[in-house]
Amino acid sequence: MRAIRVAEHGGPEVLQLTEVDAPEPQPGQLLVRVAASGVNFIDTYQRSGIYSVELPFTPGSEGAGEVVAVGDGVTEFSVGDRVAWAMTPGSYAEQALVPADKAVRVPAGVDERTAAAA
Repeated sequence: MRAIRVAEHGGPEVLQLTEVDAPEPQPGQLLVRVAASGVNFIDTYQRSGIYSVELPFTPGSEGAGEVVAVGDGVTEFSVGDRVAWAMTPGSYAEQALVPADKAVRVPAGVDERTAAAA
């Protein structure tokens, strides 16, 4: 899968589109096909090194998309559910691991871009 990765601190030029292994959900996690990622100042602070983050990393703390797999012990979400999340790194990617306890359902009639922004 493709993900934006940051291997060194700097400006926007350090954002690199990279092929990475698709993640596997662990117990309590959802694997979500990302439809929309939130873009925030914290992403620029982490990228530039103002906020310390272990390198390399995939930016993006918020997003929305469709659940494609669930880890053991997850009972409140199923494959096909639309969810949004915050405070979880890695949403600048085609797929993201999201702790089930940080996910919320996206109501019918709300598109993923709006859900990710909310």
